[in-house]
Amino acid sequence: MSWTVILALAVGAYAFKAGGMFGLARLADGPRARALGALLPPALVSALVVVQGFSTGTDLVLDARAAGIAAGIVAAWRNLPFWAVIVIAAGTTAVVRLV
Repeated sequence: MSWTVILALAVGAYAFKAGGMFGLARLADGPRARALGALLPPALVSALVVVQGFSTGTDLVLDARAAGIAAGIVAAWRNLPFWAVIVIAAGTTAVVRLV
């Protein structure tokens, strides 16, 4: 990565922070911005799950991780506690890898 790109990113980050301090935060305080803000975390988490669970580099794969994700989805759908969802998903992944 070149120094030009690093400096451009630093200036952009500083400008973004300064814009928030000087009044652009008002624009993000409306009802539409709040609705968008409420929708972003689930979308980002689901995107991370798909990327980490179904890919290796640039290849799409279905392996033990997919079985663990499926078991975790079922456990969450059954309204189990968060710790149980994690244990079930990890356990399913481990058993499928063992087999």
